[in-house]
Amino acid sequence: MKSYYAFIKAIETGSFTKTAEELGYTQSAISQMVSSLEEELSTTLILRSRKGISLTPDGEEFLPYIKKICNSHRELIEKLNEMQGLQSGLIRIGTFSSVTCHWLPGFIKDFKELYPSVHFVLHQGNYTDISNWIKEGTVDFGFVNSSAGSNLTVTPLQEDELLAVLPINHPLAKYSKVSLNELINDPYILLDEGVINDPLTIFNQNNFELNIEYIVHDPYAIMSMIEQELGISILPKLLLNRCPYKLITRPISPPVVRKISLTYNDKKVLPIASRYFIDFVIDRFREQKNSQNLSC
Repeated sequence: MKSYYAFIKAIETGSFTKTAEELGYTQSAISQMVSSLEEELSTTLILRSRKGISLTPDGEEFLPYIKKICNSHRELIEKLNEMQGLQSGLIRIGTFSSVTCHWLPGFIKDFKELYPSVHFVLHQGNYTDISNWIKEGTVDFGFVNSSAGSNLTVTPLQEDELLAVLPINHPLAKYSKVSLNELINDPYILLDEGVINDPLTIFNQNNFELNIEYIVHDPYAIMSMIEQELGISILPKLLLNRCPYKLITRPISPPVVRKISLTYNDKKVLPIASRYFIDFVIDRFREQKNSQNLSC
């Protein structure tokens, strides 16, 4: 397996020297491992030059399969750990900003009180990134928009209202609510959510065309840009709960919501720590919903 891991790390770093440093080998040892893998597959996987390394066409073809082998090997080691009990487990989660900031810290804190030896790795991206990471095995599970989890197991957790976000001096700030039609003329700052984009979907369904001026990956960068009066946007209420910028938020009429779900591929083959954490999160939301129903 060493040659497989060395190959993947070399592609990630773009250098045998950096790979050797990260994996604790000499540069010649890394080169020999990759050459051994190329002999095993009877092809050339990597092109070497003064500028660094790059994949050959065959390397491009073999890369996803080699990644799957490494992920399966990691799962095998996790299975061994499972047999020894829930110790030093690793939970890999695909997540996006609002969940990362407002849900996961509390969940992780409470879970580690029960299982202090468990470790977490958070991969942050958009809905499409997260779905792909789940399918290829880069993460064990993730949080996505419900409609983004095609061919995956999807468990709805909570609806999250989307709000219009405006500069404090914007003309619409004097109204308690705004309509979609009132948002189409201003420069719009679009949050990059991947293939599935909640605001774009609702505008398209109503045959409105946005005046998209900027496409931004970081929602907090969008808030800063709105504060500087560069445009307007629509962002999730969950994300705006502790907004550090001077902005105005207004509900949209009719209301627009996104459905946040927990998503995974095959729960039976996940590491025990991840299975426990999935159940832990789902139980928390179920308890929260039951509590809300009782208070009504």
